[in-house]
Parts: sequence; structure tokens; C-alpha cells
Amino acid sequence: MSVVCTGSIAFDYLMSFPGHFREHILSDHLDTISLSFLVDEMVRQPGGTATNIAYNLALLGEHPRLMATAGVDFEEYRRWLESKAVDTSLVKIIPDKFTASFFVNTDLDNNQIATFYAGAMAHACELSLHDLKAGLPDLLIISANDPGAMRCYARECKELGVPYLYDPSQQIVRICADELREGVEGAYALFVNEYEFELLQKHTGLKPEEILSKVGFMVVTLGEDGADIYAEGKKYHVPVVPPTQIAEPTGVGDAFRGGFVRGLRLGLGWETCGKMGALSATYCLEQKGTQNHTYTIAEYIARYRQHFDDQGALDVLLKNS
Repeated sequence: MSVVCTGSIAFDYLMSFPGHFREHILSDHLDTISLSFLVDEMVRQPGGTATNIAYNLALLGEHPRLMATAGVDFEEYRRWLESKAVDTSLVKIIPDKFTASFFVNTDLDNNQIATFYAGAMAHACELSLHDLKAGLPDLLIISANDPGAMRCYARECKELGVPYLYDPSQQIVRICADELREGVEGAYALFVNEYEFELLQKHTGLKPEEILSKVGFMVVTLGEDGADIYAEGKKYHVPVVPPTQIAEPTGVGDAFRGGFVRGLRLGLGWETCGKMGALSATYCLEQKGTQNHTYTIAEYIARYRQHFDDQGALDVLLKNS
């Protein structure tokens, strides 16, 4: 059995602005905001929430299946993913559509302004867990995707008894309050960043303790302040792993999820899972693009042990890779 990753398959257009967004935003003129930023560079990279999470899982020895929609321009990307042990057999190609595209501009403070074009992703609701001939997964990851598809996957998981990780991220602003509450209700896990957690509370009207009561466990990432894990009536705080350099933050959250879920799949403790997420995130942060970081399992374990004492727990990574 396996992990199935749903969400976007996308190409990322990464741009760098050599200044600070805050210096050009007039707080007393937000109702008439009109800005254009001249960037220094732009690169096109493979990306997407589902593919990024799957890539990070595969780096750690998992063999995830990718269930998503892509466009006619996907074949080169497919070969790349397959070469990294990501199973793309569940990907549906949408004729006459291009793969989704993510345009993001990053300033000197690593703040970002982004735009997302759905493209083939808008057809994700055409996929169903009922069509999985290879069997149902042990875990379904529901990351940012077509809102209708996210709703359907959550409902199907409940119908079929499949545990799911709910990661609404950027789509919190597009999903209505009732559907957000429905996605949270009964989820095995909820993953959000600090800002998304506030938005989730605002849009659903749920208080933190109410949200926590509806899920198996919850992880809130806090940027440079690490992450908080709420599980089994306890709160665990995980610090970041210091990067050797900061290249670009896109995909760091997806990398965290990949590292955490791999630890979870191996039966490791909450703090160990969180620290694996933190290390995976740092590897991503050190490279431009969401899938340009790489390492061997031995290198990963050695770096983990430079910062944390796993008491030998990560030896299971070598045995299962």
C-alpha cells in the first residue's frame, strides 16, 4: 500500500525583486492599489503542491503515487518524476490544456506575491478514489487543488475509510466556510502555516480548540520559528534546522510535509517526524526551485544528527529505503 498525493501539478515561474514590497505599499490607499515590480531574474521550474510533496517523500525512500491532472506539456516532467521514484500512473492528461502555472515574485525579506493559473488542474474533480484499481492508499494527502476536487476527495475518504491529511493552504481563500469545515471535520491530520491557521479560524468561525477536536492531529508551521505539533493532548515545538544559505522559499512548506509524512509512515514519534519535516524544509530553502535539492539517506541522517538526538530512530530509514 502507499501514500497517494493529490493537489496541483504545476510549473513555477520564480522571480526576484531586489527591494522590499513593504516600501511600496501605501496603507491608506489599499482600496486603489496599483503596483508593478521590475524583477532581476525569472526561472521556470517544476512545481505544484502534489508533486513537491511526492518528490520529498521519494527522496526519503517512499514510493508515492501522484493523482492529479496535467496538460499536454507534462511528458518531460513525468519522466523527471518517474526517475525519482514517483509513480505517475494515476495522472490524467487533459487535451488542449496546459499544466497549471504558478507565478511568484520574492523580495529581499522572502515575502512573496503570487498568481496561480489553474489550467489542467481545473479538471481534477474528474478523478476519483473509486477508480483506483491498484487499491486504496494507507493515506491520501489533499493539498491545494481545484476546490471542487478537494471537497470530493475528502468526502470519498470518509465514505471509503481512507485516512487523509488536509492541507488547504492557498485555497483557503477560495473554499467556502461550509466546505472548509467539512474538510477539517474527520481529517486524520491538518497542516497549515501560521497565517493560514488564522484565515481558517476567520472563515470557518471555529476556535483553535474546536479545530483541534475535529482532527487526529494538527501541525502549524511558523516559518523561522519552527513548527508546533498538536497531538494526543500535547503540544510539541520543533525548531528549524539552520540553513547554510537561503536561496528561495517556494516549496519549503511542501518539503516539510514530505519529511514529516515519511517519519509518520515509519512509525516515528511526533517530535522526530517534525524534525524530519524541518530538515527537509531546510534542504529546499537552500536551493532555488522546489525540486532542486537532493541528498542520500545517509547524508540526511548525518545532518539530522548534527542538530538532533534521534537515539538511533532514523536507522529505520536505511532499512526501508
